[in-house]
Amino acid sequence: MSALDEGRTPERPVFREAVRSLLADLAERAPGRSVEVRVPPYGAIQCVPGPRHTRGNPPNVVEMAPNTWLELATGRVGWAEAVTEGRVQVSGNRADLSAYLPL
Repeated sequence: MSALDEGRTPERPVFREAVRSLLADLAERAPGRSVEVRVPPYGAIQCVPGPRHTRGNPPNVVEMAPNTWLELATGRVGWAEAVTEGRVQVSGNRADLSAYLPL
């Protein structure tokens, strides 16, 4: 995160591991399969209790860039702010992760 704080992009392996690790933390904190969280190109998880999605495009999707995910997960930016600014794309009535962030 220090690289992001300094306005630099972290090395790809470090960036990838940070994203995946924090996604795993979210999956533990919000177990379930009703929301798909996508952080391309590094990872995607299903989380949040509720109806399980099994086929086709999931109805509840959250997608964002890796740097936005790291900022949300670590509390550097708030959920409402990131959504309002268009940094997070959400669809579905369960796609609000504010209760689980920051990690």
